[in-house]
Amino acid sequence: MYWEPYSNKRIKKTVFSALEQNLDYRHKPVLGLPASYLDTEVFYQDAPFLKDAPFLSAMIANPNHIGCHTLNESESAFEGTQKIEAELIQLCAKEIFSGKDEAYDGYVASGGTEANIQAIWILKRYFEKEFKARAEEIALVFTQDAHYSMPKAASLLSLKKIILPVNEETRVLSEESGAVLSKAKESGIKYFITVINMGTTMFGSVDDIDLVTKWMNNLDLNYMIHVDGAFGGFIYPFADPDSRLTFNHPKINSFTLDGHKMLQSPYGTGIYLTKKGFMEYALTEEANYVKGKDYTLIGSRSGANAIAVWMIMRTYGSEGWKMKIRKLLEKTERLCEQLDEKGISYYRNPFMNIVTIKANQIDSRIANQYLLVPDTHDGNPNWYKIVVMDHVTHGLLDRFLMEVNKI
Repeated sequence: MYWEPYSNKRIKKTVFSALEQNLDYRHKPVLGLPASYLDTEVFYQDAPFLKDAPFLSAMIANPNHIGCHTLNESESAFEGTQKIEAELIQLCAKEIFSGKDEAYDGYVASGGTEANIQAIWILKRYFEKEFKARAEEIALVFTQDAHYSMPKAASLLSLKKIILPVNEETRVLSEESGAVLSKAKESGIKYFITVINMGTTMFGSVDDIDLVTKWMNNLDLNYMIHVDGAFGGFIYPFADPDSRLTFNHPKINSFTLDGHKMLQSPYGTGIYLTKKGFMEYALTEEANYVKGKDYTLIGSRSGANAIAVWMIMRTYGSEGWKMKIRKLLEKTERLCEQLDEKGISYYRNPFMNIVTIKANQIDSRIANQYLLVPDTHDGNPNWYKIVVMDHVTHGLLDRFLMEVNKI
């Protein structure tokens, strides 16, 4: 897990060089493309600060990253910045998720929801093409703590849902899950698209992949695994040196990351990563006017967003990023120690920065004052969560704890 940090000078040089390789609408005779640079009445291009602002310059240049740039040909008009996105995909796959020399495919999506749907769509098409599976024979497996993009994907793709129960206190998969899978097999399900959580949205819990694969192997199920690391992908692999959630696992086919959470990149920077050979299942043959065709759910995408993620990762480098994660976890640990002293019950995965407190342990007025997130807005919540991010200072946590003491 290593990637080199770049100086600000090198980052600017790389991005501006890439933009120079792209089409410049101002200096080339462009008649056929249904787009342009950003409207100059609102986003003027001669602002003096732009020479020191590669991301803003990329936004104004408005490169379109339609397609998948780790594959074959793409729209040559934006090949400069597309190369940065392709580098970003390989960096994430190999350095965060221990990918070996094999190349990987993927793209910067609109968010974790799209990346999850893309992954599930590809695995559905894989079972349909390779095993002649009928839609009613394929099911989507996920836990009750999984992100809402899972039932959304099941609805969009007409997949049956298999929801695995978890223990209410520990958030660990319940032993009943094995029976749930067995019942699904008996009902005629033959193919299982299985989602493993790397940091659930509400609890930061991480599923035990060995437990899930044991149940599935014992039942002799035909399954593939997608890992939803939309929240945990930029923290958990750096915190847990023994993580089993890597591309080295034979059943893991793909990962979702989400830059706008831990990475603090702009919204619209989800990342989909997959093993080579699977992106082809999402090929849209009818996209004839797109050079290289399209393999993505979203189609046209902002090249500037891919550049933003690449810039953040290259600014920190792997060692700088590990240091940032250590600081966040130390801050989270301090909060938990103080909650322990006060006898307040909570759940926390030791490698994550989410602390979820039992609702009956904290006054709702304090929860509202500090914008703690409830597990439901319909009726009375059972849990409230705190996410320890950069803006969550020790002073802010101390003020929160003082308010808890008062009531």
